[in-house]
Amino acid sequence: MLPPQCTQFSSISIKTLRERVREDSDFLFKYVEEVYRAIERYEQRLRAYITLRPISEVIDDIENLVKHGKLGPLGGALVAVKDNISTKGIRTTCGSKMLENYVPPYDATAVSRIKNSGGVVIGKTNMDEFAMGSTTENSAFYPTLNPWDYGRVPGGSSGGSAVAVAACEATVSLGSDTGGSIRLPAAYTGIVGLKPTYGLVSRYGLVAYGSSLDQIGPMGRCVEDVAIVLNVISGHDPRDSTSLRVNVENFEKYVVDYPLKRYRVVVLEEMVSEGIDEKVMKIFNSTLDVLAKRDVTVEFRKMPLLHYSLPTYYIIAMAEASSNLARFDGLRYGTRSEAEGKLWVDAYRKTRMTGFGEEVKRRILLGTYVLSEGLYEGYYLKAAKVRRLLHQEFTKLFREYDAALSPTSPTLPPRLGEAIVDPIKLYSLDINTVPINLAGLPAISVPGGFAEGLPVGIQIFGPPLSEGFLLNIAKLIESGRSG
Repeated sequence: MLPPQCTQFSSISIKTLRERVREDSDFLFKYVEEVYRAIERYEQRLRAYITLRPISEVIDDIENLVKHGKLGPLGGALVAVKDNISTKGIRTTCGSKMLENYVPPYDATAVSRIKNSGGVVIGKTNMDEFAMGSTTENSAFYPTLNPWDYGRVPGGSSGGSAVAVAACEATVSLGSDTGGSIRLPAAYTGIVGLKPTYGLVSRYGLVAYGSSLDQIGPMGRCVEDVAIVLNVISGHDPRDSTSLRVNVENFEKYVVDYPLKRYRVVVLEEMVSEGIDEKVMKIFNSTLDVLAKRDVTVEFRKMPLLHYSLPTYYIIAMAEASSNLARFDGLRYGTRSEAEGKLWVDAYRKTRMTGFGEEVKRRILLGTYVLSEGLYEGYYLKAAKVRRLLHQEFTKLFREYDAALSPTSPTLPPRLGEAIVDPIKLYSLDINTVPINLAGLPAISVPGGFAEGLPVGIQIFGPPLSEGFLLNIAKLIESGRSG
């Protein structure tokens, strides 16, 4: 099921795009024109993009790919890129006034690999400022709206990337996930979003929020598109010291309509208990029924340590944000605001006060607080110890089970302004996604169904480097839902 902004033409998959181009060399140009018609009609309302490339530039890129026979595995797909991922010659703002006019001189590794595989960057998508938020209302420019209901948020911080795909304003997109920022908007907009194992995809060119948590990942309208993009962007990068030296599998082979093994799946009771909307749980339980028909064994277990994951995450993430954003001072990086005083500290203070939004300033202050002398051991060090214990708990769990399931979000998409006025409510939207980032695990959100006309996402996560089996389980859910 697709939102009303999509047509049968604009919603085609990468596989279909490749097949049609082989039959008709002009098809790709017709497809580009169809996508831009959708953008012209809906973008002024949805606001998925901060910077959109002119259609003439995109067609020039495609003509160059066709001329040199370099359509590759992406087949000329139009790729929307989150605006905290560096793109050479295309403005990269991080959704902030601080970087409003910044144009990078280089591509992120993930973007380079997209281009080398026949993908064309169509534009940079709207996001919560410096990826800090769960609704895409914290953008310094404007909020992005949910294509299923213009009165609701699309999730964040990769909300623009999710909406561009859901509303067929792009073929696929790249997002970044620090505590659920790919999976949450995927769930709220009815698409598929995957957060890879930490280190599987290079972070080179990703503007850092929480360096030990951030990951770039793919978003698409179907599981197969996500697998194809993951194939392209995965692999070791010597420019990223956290990049894993592993052999990258062909993830497309996992996207089949039958189980590749006799899966044992666990549901952690803390992820389906208090705070989960009844309508969300109804969809989740129906998903368990779909998997049971495919001989997937589902068991329930407790993991009490999960109760501490949300405060642990926000202590660590805010501490790292405070450190990473110190560079944006108007002297070394960022827009500079001139102050009346002659001292450099006056310009520094004014730049950071006017260049950052309220949520970013809140997180910088809290991060600085937990790192300050006398408080470091009581907050940050304790959170780091809990993080280690959580990692150990997941390691033990996945010795028994192949994967775990939960609702991606505890609620349906909030209404505009509903969550942003209450920081605690805003942070609690990530309650089922942040444990995965703390442990460096892979996770995918796949549509499970609809409640009140709004999409509900199902999260599947597993041990490190289990992306293949997660994609297979996601495909079982996808095919069961469509069937």
